[in-house]
Amino acid sequence: MHGEAERTSVMLRDLRRAGLKLTPQRIAIVRQFAEDLSHPTAQDLFERLRPAFPTMSFATVYNTLDALARAGLAGVVRLPGKRGDAARFDPNTSPHHHAVCDSCGTVLDLPAGTLAPTQAAVRKVRHAAPGFTVSAVERIYRGVCAACARQPS
Repeated sequence: MHGEAERTSVMLRDLRRAGLKLTPQRIAIVRQFAEDLSHPTAQDLFERLRPAFPTMSFATVYNTLDALARAGLAGVVRLPGKRGDAARFDPNTSPHHHAVCDSCGTVLDLPAGTLAPTQAAVRKVRHAAPGFTVSAVERIYRGVCAACARQPS
């Protein structure tokens, strides 16, 4: 995974290449997002940035994140659970799985060598869903994070 400064620089460069103007709001969105590995929603980032940019619209935040995702600079993860199923954006573009806390909704990245499907997985899918083509395999591990496990019940 790239460092935060390098990730920010690459994201800004590629947004510019995609034809988006690098307004102060977009630069702030990218900087906030590049250093946030919590898998924030657009609403999360919008609320964090609102004090510094009170006239910025939610659409600006969402459209910027969406442009990053379309450029392959961010992942989009939908994880039904405690925080709802809003799209959560992930600046980590290296192959990884997710561990999700069912108590607080925290999402943690778990490194994976590859997301390519194994031959065994492809055979299972072909048997269960004839005609379906597998392009990637992602795992979601559900449970309770260490912080929640320490909480008294």
